[in-house]
Amino acid sequence: MRSFVELVFLLIGVSSFAQPFPDSEKDGRYITVNGAKLWVVTVGKGDPMILVPGGPGGVHLGLRRFDTLAKNHQLIYFDGFGRGKSDTAKQLSEYTLERDIEDIEGLRVALRFDKINLLGHSYGGLVAQGYAIKYPSRVKHLVLANTFHSFLMWQKNDDNSNHEIRTNYPEVWDSLMKIRERGYVSADQLHQDIYGLVPYGFLYAYNPEHFKVRGAKPYPNRMNTRLYYQMVGRDGDFIVGNDIGNFDFRKQLASLKMPVLIYGGRYDRVAVPEMMVKYKTYCPQAQFVMFEQSGHNPHVEEPGKLFPLLQSFLKQ
Repeated sequence: MRSFVELVFLLIGVSSFAQPFPDSEKDGRYITVNGAKLWVVTVGKGDPMILVPGGPGGVHLGLRRFDTLAKNHQLIYFDGFGRGKSDTAKQLSEYTLERDIEDIEGLRVALRFDKINLLGHSYGGLVAQGYAIKYPSRVKHLVLANTFHSFLMWQKNDDNSNHEIRTNYPEVWDSLMKIRERGYVSADQLHQDIYGLVPYGFLYAYNPEHFKVRGAKPYPNRMNTRLYYQMVGRDGDFIVGNDIGNFDFRKQLASLKMPVLIYGGRYDRVAVPEMMVKYKTYCPQAQFVMFEQSGHNPHVEEPGKLFPLLQSFLKQ
């Protein structure tokens, strides 16, 4: 999430995890979906699962830890429209939540799957929820990871993050307030640069040591910040707007009939536990799990607990 999310995906993508083949950059293929070429990488064989990355604006690299599920599933990773190696829009207005939802359907059709398992992480969970609500007969299992049920929850992300930064990094906050008084907003590069002075692990990790940079291969367009601020609003680090300022799945979640797994992290300061646990009310039929030693990425911090849970869930 947030303006320094490019660092987020760099950190997640280059941890000590030894990424198996296929290679994310070389071993994929382009599939044309809704008039755009999307970069798609598949791993394993079996029941198909499409994994939707976060951001909005991030690439699929940070999800490659889910390769461990490839023993029983065909995993479909992709860079969404405007991300990574996929096509970018001519007009920023082309980047919408609805477009991302429809691109999942386009991928399903292009890959000739009758039904799919669907996992969405962070912003990707918005896409997954929207797809499952719109195309319920096409979803076999739904997994919502550290995600958001409504614009109110995303606003809570902003409010809580800023509270934590103001309290624990007062020197950063002071610099930020000075430029905001001069009219700078989240989408401005100077604003992003100052916001990025807060270490990733502070807001996103139970143990920041899990996210130390150890070197990374170049990857194109890792985080499209222009897309990000198009979708969250020009001052989206403080006040959510545009698509992210309007989405709300709370009324529809109870109607989902497929098996649903929702999980969060106790130390997640963006998809905050206070709002995450409300999924139990909005989607009471779902299995809900809180990872007690994780932040925003249990697949990085508690893989030994998460992946057996997913394997069991996907057998239902």
